[in-house]
Amino acid sequence: MIPSKNEPAAAARDFKVLVADDSRIYRKLVEQTLSEKQYAVLFAKNGQEAIDLFSEHQPSLVITDWMMPDLTGIELCERIRNHSRNSYTYLIILTGITEKNELVKGLAAGADDYLTKPFHSNELLARVGVGRRIVELHRQLEAKNVLLQELALTDSLTGLPNRRAIEDWATRQLNGAVRYGFSFLAVLADLDHFKTVNDTYGHDAGDTVLKKFAEILKANSRRSDICGRIGGEEFLFVLTHTTQDNARIVVDRIRGQLEATKFAFDGGTLSVTASFGIASFERSQPVDFNRLVSQADAALYTAKRAGRNRIEIAAAPIA
Repeated sequence: MIPSKNEPAAAARDFKVLVADDSRIYRKLVEQTLSEKQYAVLFAKNGQEAIDLFSEHQPSLVITDWMMPDLTGIELCERIRNHSRNSYTYLIILTGITEKNELVKGLAAGADDYLTKPFHSNELLARVGVGRRIVELHRQLEAKNVLLQELALTDSLTGLPNRRAIEDWATRQLNGAVRYGFSFLAVLADLDHFKTVNDTYGHDAGDTVLKKFAEILKANSRRSDICGRIGGEEFLFVLTHTTQDNARIVVDRIRGQLEATKFAFDGGTLSVTASFGIASFERSQPVDFNRLVSQADAALYTAKRAGRNRIEIAAAPIA
């Protein structure tokens, strides 16, 4: 079957439709009707088979008969609506019932539309088309919401997580550290004399330095870690499942890589350094993440007073 000019075959095949009907005749009629648009169609002979196919394939639209041997169309709608999933499913009930009160029950159970038997093929195509447009709108809204969520948790300059994202992630991980006894360390980093870079070479130069330091941090982060910019020239690096000695080795490597980087501004070169404070949690009692960051901040302040471009560790792990 050749697809219509306005609807590429590939796009139609990506749109999955599940048809649940115990009547072989009506399954065939629906199949013949939908074949015009080349939708990816799945067929179920009863309610339970429909549930199984729905769980496996996650179709975008379901056409269900009202009366089936095991589950009614209403019960199928209710189960699908209660099914945990991210994307919206458009539900059409196909039925011989014409009483408005009964049809209202179907809509109340979660159906979006209904079509009475015997149906007209063009009307079925039109109603499926409406469902497809609504599903596409839901998908667009979901994609925008995901983007907005990412933007809300991302530092726009460096592309790293922001403070909120780190706190959300770290709080969950810290609870895991308490429960399962793995190590958890917070590293606070601050670029030394960064105001001088902005004042001397301009904010574009300062942005270049921040981006480079972000790259160095990210390159030294494992999947079990997180690093981000929490404001100005301050960065937060959280490491888990490692020792304090190993964490210090990683942080010293970061410190050294930044120090070795030469920035070229206004015909000259510039070296930038950073100071670091480390605080760790390695015991089995609850601790607030912000307290841990405060300990790291105190250690960072000690590093600044001791000459900068160095690492200091908080006096003792928080218990």
